[in-house]
Amino acid sequence: MSMDQQGDTQIPKWISAYLFEDLLKNQVKDYSKIKSFSSKAALAPGENFATIMLRITIEVLLNGGKTKTISYMLKLPHQTEIFEKMNEKLNMFDIERNAYHNIIPELEELYKTVGLDVTFGAKCFEFKGVKSDYLLLEDLQPRGFKNTNRLDGLNQEHVKRVLHKLAQWHAASAVRVSTKGPYEVNMTCGYLKEENREMMMAMGKEFSKNFVQCCATYDGNEAYIDDVKALQDKMVSEMFNMAKLDTEEFNVLNHGDLWSNNIMFKYDAFDQIKEVYFVDYQLPRYGSVAQDLYYFLLSSTKLEDKLDKFNEYIKYYHDNLVEHLKLLNYSGKIPKLQDIHLSLIKRGMWGYNAATGVMSVVLLDPNKSANLDTFFGDSKDAAASIQTLSYSNARYRKHIQKVLPWLHNRGAMETN
Repeated sequence: MSMDQQGDTQIPKWISAYLFEDLLKNQVKDYSKIKSFSSKAALAPGENFATIMLRITIEVLLNGGKTKTISYMLKLPHQTEIFEKMNEKLNMFDIERNAYHNIIPELEELYKTVGLDVTFGAKCFEFKGVKSDYLLLEDLQPRGFKNTNRLDGLNQEHVKRVLHKLAQWHAASAVRVSTKGPYEVNMTCGYLKEENREMMMAMGKEFSKNFVQCCATYDGNEAYIDDVKALQDKMVSEMFNMAKLDTEEFNVLNHGDLWSNNIMFKYDAFDQIKEVYFVDYQLPRYGSVAQDLYYFLLSSTKLEDKLDKFNEYIKYYHDNLVEHLKLLNYSGKIPKLQDIHLSLIKRGMWGYNAATGVMSVVLLDPNKSANLDTFFGDSKDAAASIQTLSYSNARYRKHIQKVLPWLHNRGAMETN
């Protein structure tokens, strides 16, 4: 058996070909043995922020002498002190494992019972006896799935296909509550749990300061800079206030991290979109649809459509949401389009948070320093440098100089 590990400084020693033998015996017809095994980073530096993604490629020898190549995606935690502390608070691997093994199958089953085949993501597998944090997933690349270029932003066709899938996810997640009861606390609160408040305030302090400094250089900032400054010390508190569950509102299980790199598309021979899958179910949170809608539409759409098409996109999402709520025989009150817009206005801070957070990461040129250690590490100079770059580069400036006035005019920066 040949073994190849590229970039093995990130690959824990417990990962080996032998771990996959039981899985391959069950998955591959006429399996004989593993002929070769390789592991390498699946994404370029700066493309995966919170975790390590490896592509495991295994050449399998079959009975009869032929070979077959199988590949998997293996998600692992960063072996750094800051990530260990963060994961201890957020339990991201436990939450995502629960999503893949329990929540996603439940939601897909709801559609099967009404005769619709809906798949939300890759298949998930387990190793026997491994106690380390990991997530082993089907590699979607051999099936033709791929990401788009995050720097370009998604065009209208791609956005609508994502909103269609998001509406299916939200509808099923709401029906699941009405039939099976509430989600567990990790998914009800998400990362906005009281015990995380101090950590979030510490992490956000430098971000907020560096954003205010950059914001003062944006064209037309005079209209909103005072409100931005007022938010500097209140941002985390405002997020916690906004995340309080309103049982009178229509609530869903938000994906929580829906941006372009966490969405994969499959195309036909004519380059038309055949299927959309989501990945990275590590930050779900039960609450208003405003969280996912702002996060996705502000972070991952083309500049020329981001605001001009916003209301049209919300209407398209609502049409699909209502269709699938009815299909699944939702017993609650079906939200009107007005209700969705009211939620977006009421919870505009999700928009401000997306514009000053994930949107800056999405629009940043590939950069080896775009990782947790640099953004939140002990070196304030390094953190300030990458944060300032993400807030001051020309691409982000074009977007934020349009988005901030729009959010300001919607009252998104008003505090309680």
